[in-house]
Amino acid sequence: MIRAILLTLGQLGDRAILRVLATSLAVTLAVFVALGAGLYLLLDQALAGWDGAHGLAAAGAVAIELLAGWLLFRVVAIAVLGLFADDVVAAVERRHYPAAFAQARPAGMARAARMGLASAIRATLINLLMLPIYVALLFTAVGPVVAFTIVNAWLLGRDLGEMVASRHMDDATMRGWRRATAGRRFALGLVATGVFVVPVLGLLAPILGAGIATHLFHGGKA
Repeated sequence: MIRAILLTLGQLGDRAILRVLATSLAVTLAVFVALGAGLYLLLDQALAGWDGAHGLAAAGAVAIELLAGWLLFRVVAIAVLGLFADDVVAAVERRHYPAAFAQARPAGMARAARMGLASAIRATLINLLMLPIYVALLFTAVGPVVAFTIVNAWLLGRDLGEMVASRHMDDATMRGWRRATAGRRFALGLVATGVFVVPVLGLLAPILGAGIATHLFHGGKA
């Protein structure tokens, strides 16, 4: 894992990776801007006739947007990265695993979009199902954080691992691979989840996670 992290950090200046980082951040930002605008319009219409309706709508939209950003940034960022992850994985394979790069089959936009959508739906539904448990653990102070970290480490490990595996396996083969690599992918998810909660650095978490996942995938095969 340490080797994978160091190799990934050393390649962050790669032009292909910087291009994906800029594109994925721009799309993620656009998603949240659109969400904020939609919230404002809905609240403004709902509060029509109230004194200061526009100001209340703006304040409400900002408050909900901040909460949504905290709760959903990981979900949206990983789903968006899924559309462009192939470029990150390809850049890492091209430099460090040329034989695997030569044999890889790019996932394709349709499969990448399907995986990204599945990731977003899976993360949203599971965290909603876990919400009563998060709330019940509030009295323990650290319980919600621990539970959230464990759940999302499992989710992230799966998503990031599949970004790499999809270039080298079909869906049927990937099912067996998931069972065989559960522990390694969970460790990957823990690292990525930890990076996500660090201010500013969290913006790099999807890219770092995809790079680390690539090294773990090929290192595990070796």
